[in-house]
Amino acid sequence: MLQAQKKPVHIYMEANPNPNSLKFVVNFMLADDGVSFDFPDQESTENSPLANELFNFDAVERVFIASNFVTVTKNTEVDWIEIQDIVRGHIKNYLESGKPAVQINFEKDPLFDENDSEVVKKIKGILDEYIRPAVEQDGGAIVFHSFHEGVVKVLLQGSCSGCPSSTVTLKAGIQNLLTRMLPEVKEVVAEGV
Repeated sequence: MLQAQKKPVHIYMEANPNPNSLKFVVNFMLADDGVSFDFPDQESTENSPLANELFNFDAVERVFIASNFVTVTKNTEVDWIEIQDIVRGHIKNYLESGKPAVQINFEKDPLFDENDSEVVKKIKGILDEYIRPAVEQDGGAIVFHSFHEGVVKVLLQGSCSGCPSSTVTLKAGIQNLLTRMLPEVKEVVAEGV
């Protein structure tokens, strides 16, 4: 009788600008490129058994899953050195079992809508091409929320949520780029931060 082979899972950890978040990078994709899942609490984890399990650790305050990584945000009372190997081991064991990190399928691309105005399409394109990769590098995500009267509203997720440097990134980086590339954009603000 053949034994089922465990899926080889390799994980390394990366720090990011948010000292309370740690990025656990995996050797395969956990979510479609450009799609992210932010779980601010255990109640929001119905589509992710992995996130649900991670909230069983008292120190875990937020879980974010995108492309090939899981970003975990901890509370301030615990140092990463105390829990990083435990969290890493749990993610590794979970993924080795072959279970999906997120259980959701999209019938159409959740990032783009054919009803978007030309300006909104351009904003989303710039966010996706120029900004998303840099934000993901730091264990987070930026999601378009709305555009009205020159103001772009975005959602900051993962390590970006509550990060001390997110305001600087938002104004000096994202707003600067969008206002330079699109004269219709006057300001960029973070929604729900």
